[in-house]
Amino acid sequence: MSEFSTEQKYLDIFLTPIKKSLDYHPKFGNSPKEEGFSLKEFKKLYGSDPFYSWIGLNSDLMYAAHKAAGGMTSLYRQIGIGCEQLFRQIIIDKAEYSDEDYACWSYEAKTKSGFTKTLSLDARLEIGQINNITVRENVVKWLQEYSKEINIKNLPHNGIIFEVRQGYKSKDSKRQNADIDNATVAWANGYLPVFAIFSSQIDYDIVLRYRNNRCGILTGINNDDVSISLFAFSKQILGFDLAEFFQKKSRTIKNKLNFVIESLLSAK
Repeated sequence: MSEFSTEQKYLDIFLTPIKKSLDYHPKFGNSPKEEGFSLKEFKKLYGSDPFYSWIGLNSDLMYAAHKAAGGMTSLYRQIGIGCEQLFRQIIIDKAEYSDEDYACWSYEAKTKSGFTKTLSLDARLEIGQINNITVRENVVKWLQEYSKEINIKNLPHNGIIFEVRQGYKSKDSKRQNADIDNATVAWANGYLPVFAIFSSQIDYDIVLRYRNNRCGILTGINNDDVSISLFAFSKQILGFDLAEFFQKKSRTIKNKLNFVIESLLSAK
């Protein structure tokens, strides 16, 4: 596959989830309508409420405000899905896996009610299945050096499990606890758990907590340090310049995002 067709494939993978935000409509509480309310349906809903109609909440602007608020959450979520799918595909291609399932990892856990649920993480570098010799050697060397950095004596022999996020602005302790639970299971199965954050916006307290719990964390810092930069890791360990990819495709991505945001800000 040529460089152009590979980049186009990656661009499509990243943008496809983002386009789904164009279909977002607010649900206004516990609505039975899974697809949300259109502007016409909203006006009927709020117009039939005496109080809301008296004070003017059944307006185009109110609908647009609800659409924008929920739509931004939807957009961030879809960007995250795009990041996850893109990073997993890069791993599949650069590791030269014979089976794409090697890039996936999941485990089963019991709930408080006694049911079994399956929890999945976003990507995996399985050392024994990496057919690209250079990438395999890079991964083993990185694991050795990174393990020393976070005071790990026993090298995770199976490889790396990734949880991929577009950003990490929340300080939700429940979410962090769940992450650390996943990390504990990854360690028990011979993997180093690594959080791959595309954005550089993350609270240092979270970075510190994860590293103290023997988790790796790579963020969207655009430098050459493979121990902290996701872009450096992608370029030097996997052999794909992720930063250059986003720089080259910036105009196309911006145009698509601007179109989606303008749509979400409109009542129509």
